[in-house]
Amino acid sequence: MNLGLAAFLILFFALSVPVAVSIGLASIFSIHFFSNMPLLVVPQKMFTGLDSFPLMAVPFFILAGVIMTHGGISARLVDFVKALVGGVQGGLASSCVLTCMIFAAISGSSVATTFAVGSILIPAMVRHNYPVPMAASIQASSAELGVIIPPSVPLILYAVSTETSVTRLFLAGLLPGLLVAAGLVIMVQVWCRLKVYGREDGDSRAPLGQATRRAFGALMMPVIIIGGIYGGVFTPTEAAAVSVIYALVLSMFVYREIGLAELPALFRDAARSSGAVMFIIAAASLFSFLISRSGLPAAVGDWAQGTFSSDITFLLGINLLLFVVGMFIETSAAILVLAPILTPVALSFGIDPVHFGIVIVVNLALGMFTPPLGVNLFAAAQVAKIPVQRMFGSLLWPILVVIAALMVITYVPLLSIGFANWAI
Repeated sequence: MNLGLAAFLILFFALSVPVAVSIGLASIFSIHFFSNMPLLVVPQKMFTGLDSFPLMAVPFFILAGVIMTHGGISARLVDFVKALVGGVQGGLASSCVLTCMIFAAISGSSVATTFAVGSILIPAMVRHNYPVPMAASIQASSAELGVIIPPSVPLILYAVSTETSVTRLFLAGLLPGLLVAAGLVIMVQVWCRLKVYGREDGDSRAPLGQATRRAFGALMMPVIIIGGIYGGVFTPTEAAAVSVIYALVLSMFVYREIGLAELPALFRDAARSSGAVMFIIAAASLFSFLISRSGLPAAVGDWAQGTFSSDITFLLGINLLLFVVGMFIETSAAILVLAPILTPVALSFGIDPVHFGIVIVVNLALGMFTPPLGVNLFAAAQVAKIPVQRMFGSLLWPILVVIAALMVITYVPLLSIGFANWAI
């Protein structure tokens, strides 16, 4: 069964079949050719994989991100951060990182963050004489905060696939996300000073008081959502619904940048994105069921126990594996396929599942802007209107910074689980 699953999956990937379809077809063919199970198990397990209350948060957060992008919320956040830090050399680049961090605390999606923030800040950086590849690279690397800073769709997927608390994962992701953001801000400041970029970043920025007033409603959004989750007012799923309602009210009645006539198109865009994610989840649920039934997690656990002498070497090996996987496989699919296999092994080494989930998500977030197939690279390249290959030379420093932060997150578990345990 395991060999059949692997062979079919590699075959379909080689034929450039979409990830979700590849996972689903590999599962169906393996059931048909290598097991006695009826094919009726296919719809049963795919439906069961979607029958989860925490998963209801995914389409809501996706819809909230779409509304924010078109409703003037992202533009006001950008203006506020530019007014706050734009006066220093490299302020625009730093604004990119910080705006992505705030936007991520609402949308939970790195691609949505890339388009919403990048469509404003990449042209602004180019007008201030930043090289286009550098501007696009800063945006692509900063947008990964969308899957680390809670709320985060990948963290929800990890929670569902490993039966881990979503609330604890959200709490655990806060400090690692801030660490990555701080590292990126320091990097762009050093980069701008060494290359003498961004000396005129303070031009054309609004006064801080004016920008704060215009962005007050947008700034309250992450406060309400994250504060509500951490304060026990509502669950992450309920918070996702609240984010949609708040974004709609803000965009339609306060900022008045979305009308009733535009809502069907926005809902359609969100439905398409949600459908793609849900299809991956359904196919991966079937795939994970077959893997579990075949005994692969136990076999991997035995192999890991015999290969790695401690949790330190095990985590190093996992980081290397995930770094390679993240460069080629979509984050959601990678989590749903690998988390059920690797988490029991991590438990056998005494690693907290919440800490392990943060390590997995941060590592796969790194894959979102590493060549050759990082999704943020293609999104940023599309916004910047350049071939993605032109960005490769500017990616070295962001990649090294995130790797350094990942090592701290990996080997200082208190950074993740300390806050989660204290808050709960």
